[in-house]
Amino acid sequence: MAGWEGTEGILLVSPGMGAHFTMYLANIGPGSTTNLRPGRGERFFYILDGSCRLSGDSSPEAFLEPGSFVYLPPETPCGVAGMTSGRLLAFERPYAPLPALEPPPITWGSANDRPAVPFLGDERALLTTLLPDTPEYDLAVNIFTFQPGASLPFVETHVMEHGLLMLTGGGIYRLGEDWYPIQAGDALWMGPYCPQWFGALGRMPASYIYYKDINRTPSLPKFSPEGAET
Repeated sequence: MAGWEGTEGILLVSPGMGAHFTMYLANIGPGSTTNLRPGRGERFFYILDGSCRLSGDSSPEAFLEPGSFVYLPPETPCGVAGMTSGRLLAFERPYAPLPALEPPPITWGSANDRPAVPFLGDERALLTTLLPDTPEYDLAVNIFTFQPGASLPFVETHVMEHGLLMLTGGGIYRLGEDWYPIQAGDALWMGPYCPQWFGALGRMPASYIYYKDINRTPSLPKFSPEGAET
């Protein structure tokens, strides 16, 4: 995979499909390294399993383990070194600036430390928000966890697109007028204005992590003409 050494990359979503972001898995191992070049693109990494170390001139020297995440704003060089065998999920996209507003800072933490909030009061559907919902961020990454039999309360249709990876359990996803069984390890891309709904099936909780674009009107360009280095 370009920019990565000793790493297997699995591309899940890309602009070649019509998306405005890139989503991929990086299978790392002891000795895996990368030195990602700075550019107009922003990056979000979520550690699925294993461990790695993040470093760079302007990045935190951080040890990342399952559930850890880091957001890297544009023009942030960073290196990733695998400590053990494992996987990380990455979202990359060009940053959409707003006048007189600086890009967000480097942001990191753990999903285990973020509150899981009942979605619209439903204690069986919990939403964990990983990044602040403030105007400088033009993306959100969240985790939804459903108890068996729980579901979204209605079919959603909105201007955002999603990149989704199923983490645990399984269920059924409605996209448009079609229905798709989905289980841990499956990935979905949902374009804007696509009707969508999820219900959890089976005997264990179902959870997924997903990306969406936020805090920008659809009239604003989602990429710069020059694109972004990834």
